[in-house]
Amino acid sequence: MKHGSGENAGSREGTAGGFHGIDPKAIEPYIVKDPQALTMNLARAVEQAGKAASAWLAPRERGEKTDVLAEPLLDLVKVLSKISEYWMSDPRRSVEAQTQLIAGLVSLWARSVDRINSEAEPQPLPADKRFADRDWVDNPFFDFLRQAYGIVSDWAERLVEEAEGLDAHTRHKAQFYTRQVLSALSPSNFVATNPQVYRETVAQSGANLVAGMRMLAEDIAAGGGELKLRQSDMTKFAIGENIAMTPGKVLAQSEVCQVIQYDASTETVLKRPLLICPPWINKFYVLDLNPQKSFIKWAVDQGHTVFVISWVNPDKRHAAKDWESYAREGIDFALDTIAQATGEDEVNAVGYCVGGTLLAATLALHAQENDRRIRSVTLFTTQVDFTYAGDLKVFVDEPQVRAIEARMAETGYLDGSKMALAFNMLRPTELIWPYVVNNYLKGVEPSAFDLLFWNADSTRMAAANHSFYLRNCYLNNTLSRGEMVLAGKTVSLKDVTIPVYNLATREDHIAPAKSVFHGCGLFGGEVTFVLSGSGHIAGVVNPPDKRKYQFWTGPKAEGALEDWLPQADEHPGSWWPHWHQWIEAQDATRVPARRTGGSMNTLEEAPGSYVRTRAS
Repeated sequence: MKHGSGENAGSREGTAGGFHGIDPKAIEPYIVKDPQALTMNLARAVEQAGKAASAWLAPRERGEKTDVLAEPLLDLVKVLSKISEYWMSDPRRSVEAQTQLIAGLVSLWARSVDRINSEAEPQPLPADKRFADRDWVDNPFFDFLRQAYGIVSDWAERLVEEAEGLDAHTRHKAQFYTRQVLSALSPSNFVATNPQVYRETVAQSGANLVAGMRMLAEDIAAGGGELKLRQSDMTKFAIGENIAMTPGKVLAQSEVCQVIQYDASTETVLKRPLLICPPWINKFYVLDLNPQKSFIKWAVDQGHTVFVISWVNPDKRHAAKDWESYAREGIDFALDTIAQATGEDEVNAVGYCVGGTLLAATLALHAQENDRRIRSVTLFTTQVDFTYAGDLKVFVDEPQVRAIEARMAETGYLDGSKMALAFNMLRPTELIWPYVVNNYLKGVEPSAFDLLFWNADSTRMAAANHSFYLRNCYLNNTLSRGEMVLAGKTVSLKDVTIPVYNLATREDHIAPAKSVFHGCGLFGGEVTFVLSGSGHIAGVVNPPDKRKYQFWTGPKAEGALEDWLPQADEHPGSWWPHWHQWIEAQDATRVPARRTGGSMNTLEEAPGSYVRTRAS
């Protein structure tokens, strides 16, 4: 069972027995001790909920915010109605589907009654983290809810999978929307049906709900009328003070980026500088969270002269900045800066996520222009072929892209909260609902966590840039087809003949490993494919001294990933040293450590001012 619904759904050791002869002490935490205090706190919670509603309504009444919620809801209804139409159009098919659900629930009821009336075997807890509390198994009421939810969830997903006459995109959207609805309706998300929250509410006489509704009002106000879900204590971090701390200088800035050089920490450095092109969706300091996790610091300590592009957090002034602008005023501008600071015209480059996609396209343009400054390229979780781009494709079809473009035309950018929500929706049971329960039902402030601080520090997307990305990558996949037009030239990745180190992560939900692997065959030169354990962030930000996860190296990346993996060699720990060895295999020449900026006048200390600009 996918949802921990059956008797064998996962395992975690526990000591619980069956339901027979339930100890009255097990019921005691659910009995209200002070009805008057509970009543008063429920009234206070309602009052705070009213403030949350006011915070949501106020900007709409002032005309400052226009709701666009109707568009995705309409699409959800439209897509799921096609599933309903298939099952309801044939009475026999409809009866069979209903019979399956009823049979599952009746069977569950019979098992539950049997367990209450007999000495049942101890039951393990399900693997699903939402149901980690012992009473999801030990308490008859909550156990029934958990298993009923699992039965209904599996039944609903099966209806989508078995519906006929759907095109691939519609089925994908139906599967995605069904998961969202099911995640939202989990009994773990409600006070009366979550045993831990229920007990907390009784123990605190509802004070947790007062605190939770107060936080809800604060978060809606902080989001300017939209819920800005807090995942970390944002007051505990300050950029440049206890996060993004690696020493360096901002050497130059354009309208779209600042270029940072980091101070050398070794007596000699590799002759070729290293340029990192991060994504502009979120900020570069995911590679510099703290000294222990920093890829940037680690690379400096290995002898790389590290330069990083810090993208601007765009506003309406940047509305017309497109991919060519980011290539010319970002990557090419950084290469010019490196040459001025170091005198070097050969560079190793790294691109991360969409930064890697831009870098790959720019390399194809460089090939046509005979620009050979980048001599090797490393791509972190980068897609260049979007055929297997995963659940983000749900958000991209012609009507949705036109709607996004219409909204961006009003402001000149896409608000960062929209992309943040899209990414969170890829893993709602991990990135949305646990925080809803913890913050607004339990009334507990989230703890300080640097990665979640970074995740919440979202960025806006310039209108022209984002439109180009959606249409040329997700919608029309032009880069993989050799049809992308950049700077007036039709570019092809086959023209990119420099060595490529292509890193995918096995559990990536943004750039699926299958998608990254599939793109290896598009380049014209030698590609070294490496697969890391974990996901889009943790699989990349994996310092060697942590001894976490693993990575795989193997033969040439061709065919299918599932065929490549059995032939690959598994290595424990981080892929970082393997990458460094690959870089040195390209050119291991070393020179004395360089003075940061060379003869240039530096602008400010790293991490610079662009990265400090917050999206409202």
